Amino acid sequence: MGFLVDSQKEGGLGIWGNSVRSLIRRKQVDSVHAKAHNSHHQLAKELSIPHLIAIGVGSTIGAGVYILVGTVAREHSGPALAFSFLIAGIAAALSAFCYAELASRCPSAGSAYHYSYICVGEGVAWLIGWALILEYTIGGSAVARGISPNLALLFGGQDSLPAFLARQHIPGLDIVVDPCAAILVFIVTGLLCVGIKESTLVQAIVTTINVCAMIFVIIAGSYLGFKSGWPGYGLPTGFFAFGVDGMLAGSATVFFAYIGFDSVASTAEEVKNPQRDLPLGIGFALSICCSLYMLVSVVIVGLVPYYEMNRDTPISSAFSDHGMHWAAFVITVGAVMALCSTLLGSLLPQPRILMAMARDGLLPPFFSDVNRSTQIPIKSTVVTGIGAAALAFCMDVDQLAGMVSVGTLLAFTMVAISVLILRYVPPDEVPFPSSLQDTIDSVSLQYSGSSQDIKGDKSEVHSGISSTLPLLGKASAAVVAVKKEAQVNCVLKEVNRRKIAGWTIALTCIGALLLTYSATNLSLPWVFRFTLCGGGGALLLSGLVVLTCIEQDDARHSFGHSGGFTCPLVPLLPIMCVLINLYLLINLGTATWTRVSIWLVIGVFVYVFYGRRHSSLLHAVYVPAAHADEIYRSSGDSLA
Repeated sequence: MGFLVDSQKEGGLGIWGNSVRSLIRRKQVDSVHAKAHNSHHQLAKELSIPHLIAIGVGSTIGAGVYILVGTVAREHSGPALAFSFLIAGIAAALSAFCYAELASRCPSAGSAYHYSYICVGEGVAWLIGWALILEYTIGGSAVARGISPNLALLFGGQDSLPAFLARQHIPGLDIVVDPCAAILVFIVTGLLCVGIKESTLVQAIVTTINVCAMIFVIIAGSYLGFKSGWPGYGLPTGFFAFGVDGMLAGSATVFFAYIGFDSVASTAEEVKNPQRDLPLGIGFALSICCSLYMLVSVVIVGLVPYYEMNRDTPISSAFSDHGMHWAAFVITVGAVMALCSTLLGSLLPQPRILMAMARDGLLPPFFSDVNRSTQIPIKSTVVTGIGAAALAFCMDVDQLAGMVSVGTLLAFTMVAISVLILRYVPPDEVPFPSSLQDTIDSVSLQYSGSSQDIKGDKSEVHSGISSTLPLLGKASAAVVAVKKEAQVNCVLKEVNRRKIAGWTIALTCIGALLLTYSATNLSLPWVFRFTLCGGGGALLLSGLVVLTCIEQDDARHSFGHSGGFTCPLVPLLPIMCVLINLYLLINLGTATWTRVSIWLVIGVFVYVFYGRRHSSLLHAVYVPAAHADEIYRSSGDSLA
């Protein structure tokens, strides 16, 4: 009858068949109809465009910019540092375009985890969500431990904090505890529990102070630059001191200064008008960050020759070299505010990831509870705060900082792939709870009867029964038969198009992986390396050509919520996004991937022994998407 029931309910595929089936089952976009039968409470819709910009800018611009400009200028870009930030910003914009379309079409908590679950499947969604949990926990802890030394500078030096806040070395355990970092995490956690509007207001204030500090650097630095004749640009090495390759290497390094804007997408469920506000919030936040990064780098590189820049304090040292020692205080205030804002942005998304995974049954329902008065997932927020505070208190997480990038880049990659799937092979089946089986069966009989009528009409035309009809009747029946055959051929053509598009997307991703791996792994034998590189490049280019030539699926227009942002230049833009992110992932290093792999293996065991068995889709009934509205209408009040 065209209705597919989850294989675990049928029990006909065996253990391995059921396991594979659970990995690829996909959930439905949270539409108005779908929300009607959800028992969980929704988050408060309090956010508008200014709030989203504050979250995006605050999560993206951390204290790294106050250090990053010196390291990248000395080792990679030279005076061309601003171009490195520009190229990195353009690369980040590719992911931002993909995020903007999916966030407006699927405005629910969970960000990349949510999009992967809808477009790819439960297995990939679990790994993305599990990796994001690691990213936000370690990211928040690392930021918290970076605040205390900068805070101490405001009070006169590294040892100027009170004893109960200062770092202490414990000889027996050989660890350095940081009470200030843990206290700051608890303060931010308490603020997040108050309400999304209140916490976002505080982040907006802190972010404004940080932006003002950067504007001070730009204005005061420009004054000093014109006064001194911009000594950093009159060098014999020229503008591209390390060549174009050095500038591109610098852009790969500073790319990680843009990875905070995905926090905006995690608040999608709390946005008043997600179809309009989410794309604008992401776009404005990324534009502001890129502009500030470029202007600061233009000024600082012009004040001091790149090879004389201080690696640890490039901005304050540049002002000190020109006699403005007092400017170091303003810059330190900006760094502290940037870290506080980033800490808020790091702890904000994780409770929503935990809540989204618990709603889907992949984590215990404890994490999905939403407080009725504040409309905040308080339990998830408290657990997040305790975990981040414990790490920040007793563990030096600097060596684990590379693991933060893995979660973000994996999410960026899957979001780009999800856009391709949405455009070419959007889900054509919708899961319904098994409690609606009677309604589904009745609708199924209606559609089954219609198809039998069509078959009957065709059989009459092609059998001897039609010979008793008048000539005009024969002609009319023949016309109907031709139309029905055209419809059948159209359906078969659409099925073939979906198969071609699906395999092409898969092979394109494989080609991108082979190309980036072979291009960066210099230890491979040159014959094998160039073979892999050529094969990967051929798959990538052929996939791009095929996807450009075939038509996109008409169902994309009705997928999710309509009226939002549409990603341009598909399939080129998502494929470029996949290629860039895979390149950065492969270059993170073996040690980072070893640590991340341990965490992912733990996640696999959690999914196998809990998530797979408690998934909300365990006994779901899958229905053709074209019949979903009829089932909703027929079910009536049973969904409430």
